[in-house]
Amino acid sequence: MTTIHFVYPHGPRISTPDAIGRNVAEKLSRDYRVIAYDWHESRLIKPGEDDVLLGHPHPWPRTTFRLSARQPGWKRIIAMFPYNHDLKQVAFFDFVVNHCDLFLAITGRYWFNTIEISPFAHWRPKMVHLDLAVDRQDFPVIKNELNKPGRRRLIYIGHDLWFKNTPYLSRIASAMPETKISWLGVGTSNSISGLNPLGYRDFSQETAKRIIAEHDFLITVGKADANPTTILEAMAWGLIPVCTPQSGYIGYPGIMNIPLDDLEGAVKVLRDLQEWPDERLKEIQRVNWEALDRHFNWDRFADQIREAIESMDSPCLAGVSMGRRLQFLGAWLTSPHIYGHLRFLWKKLIMSLS
Repeated sequence: MTTIHFVYPHGPRISTPDAIGRNVAEKLSRDYRVIAYDWHESRLIKPGEDDVLLGHPHPWPRTTFRLSARQPGWKRIIAMFPYNHDLKQVAFFDFVVNHCDLFLAITGRYWFNTIEISPFAHWRPKMVHLDLAVDRQDFPVIKNELNKPGRRRLIYIGHDLWFKNTPYLSRIASAMPETKISWLGVGTSNSISGLNPLGYRDFSQETAKRIIAEHDFLITVGKADANPTTILEAMAWGLIPVCTPQSGYIGYPGIMNIPLDDLEGAVKVLRDLQEWPDERLKEIQRVNWEALDRHFNWDRFADQIREAIESMDSPCLAGVSMGRRLQFLGAWLTSPHIYGHLRFLWKKLIMSLS
């Protein structure tokens, strides 16, 4: 039997990235022997003749996927990680993708459709578009009654790192003082200006669900966000998602788009939505639930991974200039992900000494 050495966060939380690792491991275990590894581990795996390496390369070179991918003898090496065109987030993967047979890009249509005009166009031959998924049992319908037109509420769920573009969200809140916008999550600052901070909540708990049910729309305004799972979670709950195209999701009838960094255009869309009749919004809810059942589910997600495992495809990367490679190196050296991992290693060292 083929053994899948799977490197991905896979804890008990219902949110991503744990939900990705846990669900993929469970689905693949029906057909393969699966051994799961933590994303932060620094462990060298030496493959057997029928072994596959699957997972998320880490920004730090001395970690399991990156160490093991250079070992000879793998049946397949398949990378799987969120993708957008932001150098700070993904440039370091350039050192890894060339060692992989395929790259399953967890990303939205916006990013996948524009790869050819991005700094990562040379990755395209190895890339397979992998939409995210959600388990509707983890995110049951909780929004049955809408607030009245003109009094509908928005909620942002997430952190305040640069690619989430929360200053733009503050500008929207300032331009719409008549509309209540709340924030569930934590970040580097104590608050996002103009939003009502509600702190971190565990969405498996009833208190969090009650908070969600008070709102009508999820809003997220990322400028380099692969495809946030919060959009799918909101759809499952019955909220109407509103996002910038740079949050990945475009071309879906139940996901409303607002323009990036165009305050007037964004406010117009949001004020129009405030006045939509209940029947129209309830139809969007129905369309979104259908999309989750048909496409944004873990069975489809795992099936795409199985196809990559069983495939013989291993295309070569297109050429790239030395100048571009130096650009990638510079982006990796200055990436916040590197400093985040150094902090993780420091805390681990302190704990081991205490």
